[in-house]
Amino acid sequence: MLACATDGVQGDPPVFIGRSRQRDMVLARSGRAYRILIAVPPAPPPPQGYPVIYMLDGNAAFGTMTEAVATQSARPEATGVVPSVVVGIGYQTSELLDPVARTFDYTPDVDRAALSTRADGSEWPPTGGASAFLDFIEDELKPAIQHDFQVDRRRQVLFGHSFGGLFALFALFTRPDSFSSYIAASPSIWFGDRAILAAEREFAASLHGRARDLRLMIGVGGLEQTLSSQELEMPGGSPRVPWIEKNRMVDNAREMAQRLEGLRVDGLQVAYEELPGENHASVVPTLVGRALRFALAPAL
Repeated sequence: MLACATDGVQGDPPVFIGRSRQRDMVLARSGRAYRILIAVPPAPPPPQGYPVIYMLDGNAAFGTMTEAVATQSARPEATGVVPSVVVGIGYQTSELLDPVARTFDYTPDVDRAALSTRADGSEWPPTGGASAFLDFIEDELKPAIQHDFQVDRRRQVLFGHSFGGLFALFALFTRPDSFSSYIAASPSIWFGDRAILAAEREFAASLHGRARDLRLMIGVGGLEQTLSSQELEMPGGSPRVPWIEKNRMVDNAREMAQRLEGLRVDGLQVAYEELPGENHASVVPTLVGRALRFALAPAL
């Protein structure tokens, strides 16, 4: 079982997520290290195997996704969510996020000159590792999961948030057969002067005339394009306004979903969720339940 919390009164036992395990993986070619968190349903797998949900930012979001799957899959006849294996892809850190590692792994390769000045004025860490990271998932992580667990290779879901949402779009646009469903939560479409749009156009052109069964959900919080009243009252809050307005988180997400909706005839099922009252952080737990019902629903 995976120890989930160890802080608190000295001597208190840690909290565990049941039927979960942890393993570390190191890439032979690059030496990059990942912490993989895995939750397995208590029920025996169906003949075709369990669906698999690959969750980026595993250190932060594995518990959220695991609990949502366990709760909803307890009554699949009512929720449409069946028991599934959850694979959180994280890093070897005790922190919720590794900002430098995820920035590299989740972003496509772009001209550094196309990177806008960051909100705090700091230098960008290394970027452009998305293709190599997708290689790791496809060539090393998936074979390991498929070897150890009975899974349905036809029902594999990728969930990413922020830069992870950008990576989900990158994976769909560049290697659409990697997963059956893609969940892009608050995708950073703005990155690299919206360089992902070129991959979108190539994907759309390649899809025409080819029968596919792919699903994409794009979700974004309604408050992601403006500062909240609390942020505006905080010291240093107002200088973030130009950054947020330039990034157009809500507009970019909505416009991409509208463009991709035209590919429904080519086998791409698109759902767009704009969640009122949610910000860039709160959107994840709110979207997870809807994403599960969308991604794991029976094929149309």
